[in-house]
Amino acid sequence: MPTAIIIGSGPNGLTAAIRLAQAGWETTVLEGSDTPGGGTRTKDLTLPGFHHDVCSAVHPMGVASPYLRSLDLESHGLKWLHPEIPLAHPITPGHAVVLYQSLSQTAAALGKDAPRYRRLFEPLVKNALDLYSDLLRPAAIPTNPLAAARFGIPAALPATLLAKYFSTPEARALFAGNAAHSVIALENPFTSAIGLMLQMSAHVGGWPIPKGGSQSITKALIKILKSLNGKIQLNTPVTKFTDLPDADAYLFDISPKNLAKICADSLPKRYLGKLNRYRHGPGVFKIDYALNAPIPWRNEACRKAGTVHVGGTIDEVAASERAAWEGKPSEHPFLLVAQPTITDPGRAPKDQHIAWTYCHVPNGCTRDMRPAIEAQIERFAPGFRDTILDAHVLNTEHMEHYNPNYIGGDVVGGVTDWRQLLTRPVSLIDPYATPNPKIFLCSASTPPGGGVHGMCGYWAAECVIKKNSNVAA
Repeated sequence: MPTAIIIGSGPNGLTAAIRLAQAGWETTVLEGSDTPGGGTRTKDLTLPGFHHDVCSAVHPMGVASPYLRSLDLESHGLKWLHPEIPLAHPITPGHAVVLYQSLSQTAAALGKDAPRYRRLFEPLVKNALDLYSDLLRPAAIPTNPLAAARFGIPAALPATLLAKYFSTPEARALFAGNAAHSVIALENPFTSAIGLMLQMSAHVGGWPIPKGGSQSITKALIKILKSLNGKIQLNTPVTKFTDLPDADAYLFDISPKNLAKICADSLPKRYLGKLNRYRHGPGVFKIDYALNAPIPWRNEACRKAGTVHVGGTIDEVAASERAAWEGKPSEHPFLLVAQPTITDPGRAPKDQHIAWTYCHVPNGCTRDMRPAIEAQIERFAPGFRDTILDAHVLNTEHMEHYNPNYIGGDVVGGVTDWRQLLTRPVSLIDPYATPNPKIFLCSASTPPGGGVHGMCGYWAAECVIKKNSNVAA
């Protein structure tokens, strides 16, 4: 039986281990922390009884992922909870644009932009399953070329340009907020891709949260791994490749730069140089709140939304993202706000709530963004500060200390501009393999990139299986 050691227990590390175990490999996951999960952990960060997600909180790609769907996480204890409204985006204090799970309802709410919205998104939603299979993988000939073209042509555009396809400030702001998940300036090519993907996904599988927090995803994956006789060892940091036990393959769910450190004596210098030149983009400044009441949004739809994009018009969103990209913290940052207790009240004591929010800041920036964040929320939810019982703050240094792979606070696995998108992590020829035939990379720094979908780990495992097909199972 071939053996594999997986370093890191994030979603990609766990899915890599599961896929190899399914193929008859003996798999062991090594995790440096005392809890598994990487970016999918839930902890009591503020007061007792308030359960916060340390990193990821809302999971449209979790329900979209072809591999996670095949694992049937729900039968292993995971329960997806869907808010009444996936997303609201306030433009003025009393007015918001709403992304409903129903495409027709969303289009109708956009007024004169309704025909254009349907024309853009209906073909994508109709072919979503094919698109997920084609887009959540390394570069390959698409299984549905027409659907891939209908997605890929607009996806290549800067978000600020594609947004002009719409005529209303509502439709433009909605798209800009979704495109801002790319974490680069919206004037860059390919920033439309994540906006299209997220809005399409809202109409296909929604933007759910896991009951009990993101740790529930990790628990379900570990349950599956153990059912396949896979093992996980906590409190086992790895600092040097040559200290690892012997195995047929080693898969690293870590950043390229950390791979270069750990494997400095086991990879060629030229390749190490490429890993060290891998670029990380803006980081995050994150706050988790314990609240004595729901956020008092002036707009009613925002009170029902699992996620709220706080940033106003497209021009305001673009200005905030451009500032972080250019190395300047925004005075009026665009915020991602999640409201888990809208749908999962058990994550806080009775009649109390939690909120999860962050903004993008320059990589490594340690400026205290809390005043600016709270001013933005107060702008659309007067009285918010009065609901705060406690807060837990993470700047970019704290994020990297929590997870050394979040270099400079970058939680998405590296810059996704056109240059690095086409060379992630160093080459498209075989993005998971390295010059050492036993060492592989399976983190979000490999295709298809960031997000809790596990597909980086899945495709890395497929690469390992293919390259070791001569190893007897």
